[in-house]
Amino acid sequence: MTPASAKENTFQLNRRILSVVMFTFVCYLTIGLPLAVLPGFVHNHLGYNSVLAGLIISAQYFATLFSRPHAGRYADQLGPKKVVLFGLACCGVSGVFYAVAFWCDGLPLLSLMLLCVGRVFLGVGESFASTGSTLWGIGRVGPMHTARVISWNGVATYGAMAAGAPLGVYLNQLWGLAGVAALIVLSVAVSLWLAGGKPNVSISAGQRLAFSAVFGRIWTYGLGLALGTVGFGVIATFITLYYADKGWSGAAFSLTLFSCAFVGIRLIFSHTINRHGGLKVTLVSFLIEIAGLLLIWLAKDPLMVQAGALLAGAGFSLVFPALGVEAVKQVPQQNQGTALGTYSAFLDLALGITGPLAGLLMSRMGVPSIYLAAALLVFLGALLTLRLLLQNRANT
Repeated sequence: MTPASAKENTFQLNRRILSVVMFTFVCYLTIGLPLAVLPGFVHNHLGYNSVLAGLIISAQYFATLFSRPHAGRYADQLGPKKVVLFGLACCGVSGVFYAVAFWCDGLPLLSLMLLCVGRVFLGVGESFASTGSTLWGIGRVGPMHTARVISWNGVATYGAMAAGAPLGVYLNQLWGLAGVAALIVLSVAVSLWLAGGKPNVSISAGQRLAFSAVFGRIWTYGLGLALGTVGFGVIATFITLYYADKGWSGAAFSLTLFSCAFVGIRLIFSHTINRHGGLKVTLVSFLIEIAGLLLIWLAKDPLMVQAGALLAGAGFSLVFPALGVEAVKQVPQQNQGTALGTYSAFLDLALGITGPLAGLLMSRMGVPSIYLAAALLVFLGALLTLRLLLQNRANT
């Protein structure tokens, strides 16, 4: 194969993946749009305290956590296209509830309840749309390109979140929460029309394993993902508090560096997973992430924090696709949806518990301590990955 034809094949492969992964982008756009708007609406507009504002945001995460395995199971049984359509529809319904909550702001309790219901729909929509899109993409290009599909899915996820938050703030300034809700409903409607015209992929035949059997085969990979996700969680959630504690400015730039490193490594090095194996790539990734977290912990000036954020973003970037590839290998093809959904739930779980646990540690040991604790947990993830790697070598 000539270099020109290889480039053409890569372009065609990426185009087929992106034609499906774009639905993940829309899904996470509906998540990013209200993310910076809802806390202010609940606290300043409805008059509730910041705790309730936080709980409204968290309702989505818990709904996603509990629905992830079901999304994968239904994708195995019904095909990923139907799962994506259902997930997108749920995202659209969340926008409808936001709009009604905005119009009912004269009844604060009713408005708050409507927002909560909308967040639950959004959480279910996230798990179904994102899991289904990944499996749809894998079905279109084949299991050998699983790492590439998961990598592009991650790029779509973080790209949509990065674009959605500032766009949501802008729309809120112009038209309030109703403007945010309108764009959510419109983008979902267009996506449903586009998705409906795309071909489904065949459903793998054969007897499916019980959920408990699937969980038993992939939980160690999920645990590794959860341990690695802690580093991402403490940077995304608490880096601004870290800067404030030190009396520095420029926390947003550290987050930008983290995001750029994350996306850049996904785009440039995702092929290394197939070349060297998911466990080896994960092990190296964890070591880079640990170095970044330790730099932040020891930082004497903002430059060290920025370097640490850059390293942590680069290190965490390939953890999800690298371990994900290994996780889905542990089950037959007809169970891969269940495996991927259950595996992804470990990320949701880690993000859900990192905030309160880190906040508790921070109140007792100071803000920098959470980055040392995160580095130690990622180190445990590295040890777990090394153990899996040695086990695989012994079995071959």
